[in-house]
Amino acid sequence: MRRIGVAVAAALAVVTVACAPEPVARPTTSAATATTATATTTTPPTAVPGPGGTTVPVFQHPYEYGTPQAKVPASQDGLLPVVRRIQTDKPYVFITIDDGAVRHPAALELMKKSGTRPSLFLNTKHVVEQPAFFKAFQDDAKAAVHSHTANHPNLMGKGYAFQKQEICGNADYLQQQTGVRPTLFRPPFGNHDATTRKAATDCGFKALVMWTAAVNDGVVQFQAGAKLVPGDIVLMHFRHTFVEDFLAFLEHCKAHGLTPVPLEDFLSTTQP
Repeated sequence: MRRIGVAVAAALAVVTVACAPEPVARPTTSAATATTATATTTTPPTAVPGPGGTTVPVFQHPYEYGTPQAKVPASQDGLLPVVRRIQTDKPYVFITIDDGAVRHPAALELMKKSGTRPSLFLNTKHVVEQPAFFKAFQDDAKAAVHSHTANHPNLMGKGYAFQKQEICGNADYLQQQTGVRPTLFRPPFGNHDATTRKAATDCGFKALVMWTAAVNDGVVQFQAGAKLVPGDIVLMHFRHTFVEDFLAFLEHCKAHGLTPVPLEDFLSTTQP
């Protein structure tokens, strides 16, 4: 009887094991809580909608703007240097905007949306009518303000006292309005002589800036060649055609693989 009892117990054990539910595989704690991070990248826009249904080309900054890239050329005769173009092996060009006669309402928006930082050469007689309009370019678009004389006269052949008053007076006024003293000077019409350079030097300027191309009535015009090339300084004005002129410049840069960068970074008074 004892043998029969042992056999029965063994049989019951087999049946119990056979009828037990199959264990369910459970994930380990680390597997259950692990998450996979998906890296997402956003491609910067190459163009954005602009004022009046326009399309504004957008330029990414190739370096941190506001950091010196090249020092202003040294003087050879004790007077400030005359700069017509920038020596660079990078695909950079420079946009400068003169006078301030027309306060175009779309100008600030275009600068900000395009990612450019133009250099403004302004006359006292235009700024005095609405200083806040021009200071907004400095504050909101980070555009630098420079001197273009008080009243926009032809300086060529004028006496030292007259030229110095026009140049220094303009610099003093712009400093009062913007809080920053201009470091660059452009003579009206590009006309200047040795007296102009002497007066500008005595007023504390570091360079007299000319240009190699211009934009008028929506057309980019060249002093040489048929397109902009690295180092070109481009001239335009605050006119009623501001939108057409500014967009023409930006579109030309895009078409030829050029990037507008701040002129001041390449005419720095400190070593890069």
